[in-house]
Amino acid sequence: MNVLRFLSGVLGNAAGLFLFLAPMVTFKRIISSRSTEQFSGVPYVMTFLNCIAFTWYGLPFVSRNNLLLSTINGIGGVIEFTYVVIFLIYAQKKERTKVMGLFALITTLFLAIAFVSLLALHGNTRKFFCGVAAALFSTIMYASPLSVMRLVIKTKSVEFMPFFLSLFAFLSGASWLTYGLLSGDPFVIVPNGLGTGLGIAQLILYAIYCKNKSHTQNIIKDDFTEMDPEKADQAKKPDSHHP
Repeated sequence: MNVLRFLSGVLGNAAGLFLFLAPMVTFKRIISSRSTEQFSGVPYVMTFLNCIAFTWYGLPFVSRNNLLLSTINGIGGVIEFTYVVIFLIYAQKKERTKVMGLFALITTLFLAIAFVSLLALHGNTRKFFCGVAAALFSTIMYASPLSVMRLVIKTKSVEFMPFFLSLFAFLSGASWLTYGLLSGDPFVIVPNGLGTGLGIAQLILYAIYCKNKSHTQNIIKDDFTEMDPEKADQAKKPDSHHP
């Protein structure tokens, strides 16, 4: 049983690493276009919160024999923080303000939880308190792509829901669900069970709409034209500042 638990944890680390690295394609596009386009920064902020919460939960003085949780989530926290910084650089003012506010809020919340658990709680009470917080944050992280899924259904396009992000979200959720079941840890089971289900839902949506990637651009252009025909005509003209 311990061997299977360890192997599922290793698989969870591998799938988690791929999950954290999957958005590199998206951010290469953002940097190249110098715009966040229709991509949302919320999932990256919430993933950062999930990472730091489970890094804390996996430390030996909070919960025993969960170091595999801390290793991958510690790495993931650094990666997600980098994504958030890049997103803030290229986001429009309104979106930047929203993401900065959310980031400040979740960072403050985590620090409060960490200090309370470290200074006021001990033993199983500390584990329970941190576990509930980590499970809640993880559930929110897995639920954050719901807005993107809604966009996919509305536009009938998966342009802004990268395939590998959905695939590795499913694989990571399934691996850590197995790890949680073998550990008998409800704080790992509940959010990763939800994550596995949402991962499956995203893959189903991708299978349905994967051939319609250009449809989103047409809808955005049509909406833009309806809002201001004059600006839309200007947008179609080549940019004189570029060769």
